[in-house]
Amino acid sequence: MMSILKKWNNLSLIIRILIGLIVGAILGLLCPELTGIAILGKLFVAGLKAIAPVLVAVLVAASIAKAKGNIGSKFRVVIALYMTSTLLAAFFAVLFSFLFPVTITLTEAVQGDSPSGLAEIFTNLLTNLVSNPVQAVANANYLGVLFWAIIIGLALKMKASEKTIQVVSDFSDTISHVVKWVIQCAPFGILGLVFSSVSECGLEIFTEYGKILALLVGCMLFSALIKNPAIVAVVTRMNPYPLVLRCLKESGISAFFTRSSAANIPVNMDLCKRLGVEEDFYSVSIPLGSTINMDGASVTITVITLAVCNTLGIEVSFVQAIILSILATLGACGTSGVAGGSLLLIPMACSLFGISGDIAMQAVAVGFIISVIQDSMETALNSSGDAIFTTTADIYAHRKNK
Repeated sequence: MMSILKKWNNLSLIIRILIGLIVGAILGLLCPELTGIAILGKLFVAGLKAIAPVLVAVLVAASIAKAKGNIGSKFRVVIALYMTSTLLAAFFAVLFSFLFPVTITLTEAVQGDSPSGLAEIFTNLLTNLVSNPVQAVANANYLGVLFWAIIIGLALKMKASEKTIQVVSDFSDTISHVVKWVIQCAPFGILGLVFSSVSECGLEIFTEYGKILALLVGCMLFSALIKNPAIVAVVTRMNPYPLVLRCLKESGISAFFTRSSAANIPVNMDLCKRLGVEEDFYSVSIPLGSTINMDGASVTITVITLAVCNTLGIEVSFVQAIILSILATLGACGTSGVAGGSLLLIPMACSLFGISGDIAMQAVAVGFIISVIQDSMETALNSSGDAIFTTTADIYAHRKNK
């Protein structure tokens, strides 16, 4: 038994998720009467729902508290590139979601109510922002969680000692580690979720998953091959594709298989060194990019949130779409470094449309089912972008100083 457990733990999470998906589908087809298997999916979703608000709160507060205030003009340029790229990725994800709307099957037939009118949108937004911070975490009010995390992070940065900030940072790392433990249960949770879906809807459910995955991958490929080159061309006034394609080849492929921007930092640093970027710059901008350059995360948050809206019959206005793009950008910058971390921020975006945490977490569960490809593509886009925009900022600074 121990040898079997050891072999199981030595398998990559991707392989284990694939095994859970296949076993769940087979059991759903052959033994649909074994309804107790579905409890695995319910427990997995419940665990994610419980820890996600705490994760968002500590990640954002710790990130702001640790942020360095004194940065040079080159760092301001690369931060602007990171944020602009992430915002545009969310915007184009909204656009493609409107052009190619998709829906997802939710286990409960729940109708959502969308705010009507600009005044009600901002009233709900502001009311949720200033709710009691403890209640915001307890009730998974992600707008309130994000607001108070920013306020607390700024206060820590201004008043707290280095030791206190380190304690907050350690607590953030601890919660992230707890999330890793929960996500290690993903194969069993996905087994239960797929069993429930297949036993109720048959194999047709995978056609639905394929549609939303195709939309996600399409948005990410557009960002990698069209949007990012356009940004590089505007800033450097050069043909962007030699740089973009090299970064995709040498950084993106590696990140696709590691599924971790943090694990790909050494690869990006070595690439920037060979591209002639100054070491004092890339040694800071690359780790920074692995935290705030999150094009893929903003695409994931936006597309799946709008898929939930389509499923519930919620009409999304232009103003709401713009707010969603901004919210997805801010949320993506606080994404956890663990695999599938962006999925945990979907409830925050869903809360903008009055969608309950229970429904949003079902969408998160669907995200984990397709994460074998989605998360790999997301990480490849994010990490290759770190090298692309670091090099772009360096080229821009040298050209400006001539």
